[in-house]
Order: sequence, then structure tokens, then C-alpha cells
Amino acid sequence: MSIDPIARFHRWFAAARRHDAIPQPEAMTLATADRRGRPSARLVLLKHADADGFVFYTNADSRKGDELLVNPYAALVFHWQPLGRQVRVEGRVVQVADAEADAYWATRPRDSQLGGAASTQSAPVASRAALLARWHALARRLRGKPVPRPPHWTGFRVTPEVIEFWTQRPYRMHDREVFRRWRGKWKATRLQP
Repeated sequence: MSIDPIARFHRWFAAARRHDAIPQPEAMTLATADRRGRPSARLVLLKHADADGFVFYTNADSRKGDELLVNPYAALVFHWQPLGRQVRVEGRVVQVADAEADAYWATRPRDSQLGGAASTQSAPVASRAALLARWHALARRLRGKPVPRPPHWTGFRVTPEVIEFWTQRPYRMHDREVFRRWRGKWKATRLQP
């Protein structure tokens, strides 16, 4: 029997999507580090997952974008507490092709497209009112026209090298199984809690 941690991830993700107490199962913690190795973490949304990796979209000029460009490795964590499950992913990060970013951009609601185009993510802003004024000005200027994807708005794919599945058990005797990719194949190891 072949080992396929991506298939297991999809089964767990589907269960999280069906669970009423998990409002955003696609929310994942993204941990990055700058060129000196100083870490930072934030929540982003998973938009696609397959054998090639886990994809999310953001402004490449943001702090996370800057960090991913100078240190192209990241870790992801999905925590679905009502199910007692967690998935950790570690791997190399690559930027998606423009065509892939364009295709996803086209699926976004117009107001979200305007938000992505109006915001210079992570840059200082004088006030919330100033930010909203930029959004409204862009909305007026593009009324009746498509919102073009800004060149800095793109996707990143975390290509998994390590995937760990954690299941909560009584007495803190949790199940942990880690999959490591070695020469194109996955090897599973059970870890102590």
C-alpha cells in the first residue's frame, strides 16, 4: 500500500469543512523567517492543495512576501480543535505562475479585488479613513471595468517536505505520525507525544 499524506490531508480537511464548529477550516498559521532567521507567524487562507503543494495568496511586497523571497522556506499549521486534529507542513516555497495568480484573482469578489489593489500591505498608513478613501477612489475609477491584478499580488506554494498529523488522545498520549519526502517517496514515522 502506498503512503499518501496528501490524500490523508484531504480527508481530514473535508471532515473539518463538514464540522459546524469550525467556521474557517482553511485558516492556517504561516511561519516564515527573515534573512537573519528571525521568525514571524500569521494566519492566511489555504486556497488549493495537491501533490505539488499548499497554495495561498498575498501581497509579495508585504512582510511575509519579503521574508519568503529572501528565505524561501515556510511552515504551516492547521488546527481543528473541535476534531482534536492538527496538521503541520514544512517545505520550500515558490511563487505561483502569473497565469495561476490571474486565474485565482478572477474568482475573487470584486470588493476583495479592490481591497487587494488598494492596500500596500504591511506599509504604514495615516489612518483607517485614509485606507478606505483609497479603496473608494479605486472603486470609482474602475466602475464598470475589471479590477486588474496588481503585479505584487500573487500566490505562494509550499512544497511539502514534511507533513505531520497529530490526533488528540486522553492522558496527553496523542498520536503523531510524520511523513518525510525522500527521493520522491514518502516515509512515515510514528512519534511519541
